[in-house]
Amino acid sequence: MKLFSIEAGRFKLDGGAMFGVVPKSIWSKLYPSDQKNMIDIASRCLLIKNKKKLILIDSGMGDKQSKKFFSHYYRQGKQGVDQALAKIGFHRDDITDVFFTHLHFDHCGGAVERCPTSKNLELVFKNAKYWSNEKQWRWAICPNKREKASFLRENIIPIENSGQLNFIDNPKNNLLKNSPLGFDVFFTDGHTEQQMIPIIKYKNATICFMGDLIPTAAHIPIPYVAAYDIRPLVSLKEKEKFLNLALKNNYYLFLEHDPYHEIVSLKRTEKGVRVNKSFNLNSLK
Repeated sequence: MKLFSIEAGRFKLDGGAMFGVVPKSIWSKLYPSDQKNMIDIASRCLLIKNKKKLILIDSGMGDKQSKKFFSHYYRQGKQGVDQALAKIGFHRDDITDVFFTHLHFDHCGGAVERCPTSKNLELVFKNAKYWSNEKQWRWAICPNKREKASFLRENIIPIENSGQLNFIDNPKNNLLKNSPLGFDVFFTDGHTEQQMIPIIKYKNATICFMGDLIPTAAHIPIPYVAAYDIRPLVSLKEKEKFLNLALKNNYYLFLEHDPYHEIVSLKRTEKGVRVNKSFNLNSLK
């Protein structure tokens, strides 16, 4: 097996929204904001290559939305999944499976594009199976008013209509062992209904793709919960449970949205669980 970090571009989000009740005087020391209170956000996907599959976890936001839409998120540059794949010798048609942690636009938008000539919506990864779970999918296609702006039908319905959509079973507890894609999945409900966190055994380590359970290293302290989470008190419990599991099993956290840290290890301190070391995939032997 081989893992590759896929940089699908960067954008900006409001710092207050990202850190919820945590004061700006605290979070801005680590993640400085601009004059509009916006902070840099990474869009970091993960590619898994094994003997039979080439699996992409999340796909970034893509580029099919309007200029007005992107003006709210200050999308930076034209880097996307295609360019990142080309740098490591792959093409979009090589992808066999696309796994979505959840269906917010910045996690799945890059899997559907608008044809430049016909303007029709088409799948980017035409040879791939697309993986979600039934509860998150139903949640996304009939969104609540709080999340409606994050669940865009143009990102979701073309996948359903393609016949390439597959569901991973929702477990009775938080943890699904040995999913159809070969890795374990930790399910969470705080950020959105049934977000899926892949837990991947790689070389002599275990890599956890954190999605929006812990989007940046600054969100490791338990009270640091984004205002985007629909059930913040549930997020607190889920983070605590996951971090205890991570410490017990020496998991490494792969951070999807952190512009400064790709992977971190953890340690327990007097103040709670904190970052131990920061490094990248190429450092693993």
